[in-house]
Amino acid sequence: MGYHPNPIAKKLIQKKTLNIGVVVPEFINAFFPEVIIGIQDVLIKKGYQVLIVQSNECFETELKNVQSLEENMVDGLIISLSRETKNLDYYKSLIDQNYPIIFFNRYNEDLSASKVIFDDFKWSFFVSEHLIKQGCKKIFHFSAYNHLLLARNRIKGFKKALDKYGIKYDKDWITETGLFVEEGEQVMQGLIEKDNIPDGIVCANDKTAFGAMREIKKNGLSIPTDIALTGFSESPLVELVDPPLTSVIQPTHEMGEIAAKLLLKKIENEHMTPETVILNGTLNVRASSLKVKSQ
Repeated sequence: MGYHPNPIAKKLIQKKTLNIGVVVPEFINAFFPEVIIGIQDVLIKKGYQVLIVQSNECFETELKNVQSLEENMVDGLIISLSRETKNLDYYKSLIDQNYPIIFFNRYNEDLSASKVIFDDFKWSFFVSEHLIKQGCKKIFHFSAYNHLLLARNRIKGFKKALDKYGIKYDKDWITETGLFVEEGEQVMQGLIEKDNIPDGIVCANDKTAFGAMREIKKNGLSIPTDIALTGFSESPLVELVDPPLTSVIQPTHEMGEIAAKLLLKKIENEHMTPETVILNGTLNVRASSLKVKSQ
């Protein structure tokens, strides 16, 4: 008969749009696309469409994205905050209305909502300990933006490892670097110009490690003989650089799956108590951090 049901009318009857909004800071790193795949794998099977937007690390863009998704009546939101996000008023108003919202990776502890996070303290400790066991005595930490909770937790893990092994450190061993290649390159260049060269570096992520690696090589220094180097997040390029980069593997797909399941749970029960899921990782040791022992 040529009849097709009206999807809009159907959604009005169900009081659901079957759309979920996902807001991420950027797509430059593989981390967020991998999480999104996990989110989609859960939600699509449940009949939902996933609407994905990115803030380009800008709070104003993030807020506009969230407001637009809400105005288009998505059934819930899954969000990772931008590096600029400090004003939490809008999120607090949504949470107060029991709006289904889940945070992952980047969140703020002042928001009373469910979240899926990585154990940044623990794995920053382990990767720092790894460099110490390789014989490094002057280890720097190229941190992410320090107002981010994950950055502060990684700094704590770094400090804990140095304290455990009795290594006294100066405050300039911890440098707010960022999350991009050029930022790692700039910080490394500054250290070399000041002749303040570490024998080991724990980087906030693989991108900053790549930048540091490029600057180290440009100045004729050897990795790992002169400087042992580690990244974080296990990007697809870690085995393609020379030497291959030691990095911490984060369970990105699992993070997305859990975030999606928590959101579905919140949609079904708007008064559910906020849950925090902390995920574990793995240190994948490669040549960039394995010091050559003198004979």
